[in-house]
Amino acid sequence: MQLTPLSPKLTLFSANTDVGEITELWFSPEHWLTQDKVYAQKTGRATAYFFAEGDLRAVLRHYWRGGLVGKVLQDQYLYTGIKNTRVYREFALMCELYQQGLPVVEPIAALVKRSGLIYRGDIITRALEGAQSLCERLQAGPLNEHTLERIGQTLARFHNAGVYHADLNINNILFDGEDNVYVIDFDRGEIRQPEPQWQQQNMARLARSFAKEAGRQSSFHWQEKDWQGLMSAYQQALSC
Repeated sequence: MQLTPLSPKLTLFSANTDVGEITELWFSPEHWLTQDKVYAQKTGRATAYFFAEGDLRAVLRHYWRGGLVGKVLQDQYLYTGIKNTRVYREFALMCELYQQGLPVVEPIAALVKRSGLIYRGDIITRALEGAQSLCERLQAGPLNEHTLERIGQTLARFHNAGVYHADLNINNILFDGEDNVYVIDFDRGEIRQPEPQWQQQNMARLARSFAKEAGRQSSFHWQEKDWQGLMSAYQQALSC
């Protein structure tokens, strides 16, 4: 991972990827929209822009605050040093996980913009071809036993590596076009000593996201026995 100061107020992080020169413009949705290079957009807390540049298919995401604080500060964070920014910490963690061979999307670049004691940030990752979230998959139909097992085994891989995910939910688990399982969105994540307490908290958060979505829509294909199958595979693959 490389840090490149573009100016006293701009710092660019880049991974060791062969995608050509990355500039500040890469982090502007308007830059890609005006060139008609945005081929998809997904909305959640904020809009993610999927763009194409040469052979690269990538996703641009801005950092937005959530909860009550987000209603006031929106995308503003207190700057106390570049390595303390949420942008740097997530990007560095993703680079480490990617290098370890864990199933995360490939980090491409990130940008921190300072304004006095405030900073804002953006991140670019490689897009997964044919990506579908676990939430979307369950809206379309039930999961078979093999898929449930692979989800549980994948989550155990992360926990065995000490990866704490701050917001493990059904929107942050993806399938690619070949049905491989990935985990995304490592904002506020970190490497910890593997311990049952935080691992169980991660899984409990995931369980709540299943229950929440099941309560919101009748076409959500999820049952208690599915959770039991997922957890059985997870516990068998967990090494601690």
